[in-house]
Amino acid sequence: MKPPSPEEEDRRRLCRERKTLLAERIKHTNRIKGLLCAQGIFDYDPLLRSRRGRLDALRTGDGRELPARLKGQIGRELDRIELLMEQLKIVEAERDALLEPEADSIPTPAVMLAQLKGIGSQIDTLLWSEALYRHFDNRRQVAAYAGLAPTPWKSGSIDHEQGVSKAGNPRLRTTMIQVAWLWTRHQPTSALSQWFFERVERNGGRMRKTTIVALARKLLVAFWKYVTSGIVIEGAAMQTA
Repeated sequence: MKPPSPEEEDRRRLCRERKTLLAERIKHTNRIKGLLCAQGIFDYDPLLRSRRGRLDALRTGDGRELPARLKGQIGRELDRIELLMEQLKIVEAERDALLEPEADSIPTPAVMLAQLKGIGSQIDTLLWSEALYRHFDNRRQVAAYAGLAPTPWKSGSIDHEQGVSKAGNPRLRTTMIQVAWLWTRHQPTSALSQWFFERVERNGGRMRKTTIVALARKLLVAFWKYVTSGIVIEGAAMQTA
């Protein structure tokens, strides 16, 4: 398979950096909550705009003011969170700029995916930058790249599938499983959602996780056909203007 160009590889950094920034923000948020839990405080949210004012007004579980050094440590944790929030805004603005259609130009896969209801900016950009910029010869190559292709197994007269290979792009695979769950919620009348509901009902409500992986594979192939050949996903609702 042809490796990505320097521009394509560079474009992938946006979604990956955003994930890293979110993980760092969660780490600092949890650290603040842990420090305050030890003081009997359980209702402080470091992400609210009023975080600084609320910190000044906080009292411990027995009514005392926060110890000065603890308050200083939390203030510095808030400094880090606020820096991360600013960096997230910059990264997300760059990401959203990729989704703006250019006049008199062929729509990018990201622009086309953005027209589908239930596909948000982060998922849209990640699908484009991790997979749909590539050339695939057939649907099996698409599924295999995401690690969603079934793995056949034969031994004598026994012939069955061992489940997905998980040998492909882990970011893409994880995202597609998330997209599959979102698709059943936001696109319940589409043919693929109906297939999922019918299959689960036929199994008595069992094997939902196995079936959602199969739906993720079908969806990725459907997205590939949509952005490369313009084949609209059957029954899919489009975004309203």
